Formats: sequence, C-alpha cells, structure tokens
Amino acid sequence: MVPSKSERQAARDRVASYHETQQAELVAHVGDAIDRYRAGELNAFDVDQALFQYSRAAKELWKFCNLASIDLAAAMIRDDPAINWWEVGAPKRR
Repeated sequence: MVPSKSERQAARDRVASYHETQQAELVAHVGDAIDRYRAGELNAFDVDQALFQYSRAAKELWKFCNLASIDLAAAMIRDDPAINWWEVGAPKRR
C-alpha cells in the first residue's frame, strides 16, 4: 500500500521531531563534558574524546533519519525501542 500524502507528511514530521530531540541529547553530552572540563573534572583529551563520540553519533543519527525510507524510519521510531545514539557513536573497544 502506498502511503497517502498526509501519511508521508506525518512520517516526515515524526522523523524531524525525533532527529531534533536526539540531536539535542547528543549536544547535551558535549555540554556536560565541557562543563566538567571547566570544573577540573576532565582534561582536554577527555573532552576531545567526547567531541569525537558526538561526531560519530551525530553522523549515525543523520544517516538513520535521512538515508532510510522516511516511512521505514518513522515506523522504527514509533515501534522499536529507543536507540542510544551516544552509545552508537562510542569508539569500538579492542
């Protein structure tokens, strides 16, 4: 079944809202790292690691929201458990 124009718009709106909310959470991680650096709890390398993780996570979030079918992405957002994008961006441990 082909989605109607209003269904496609609702899917675009759902994905856009999700992207904005998830992006804000990723930015909050960076803000926390910078605050902790300023408080002397982290060093510059720790902040750099947070920035690197943010970059990776933001790219994966962008791909999820922009490269998949909008209908599929909207259905996944609606039906599947939440994706922890911060963890998705974590460096792979050896």
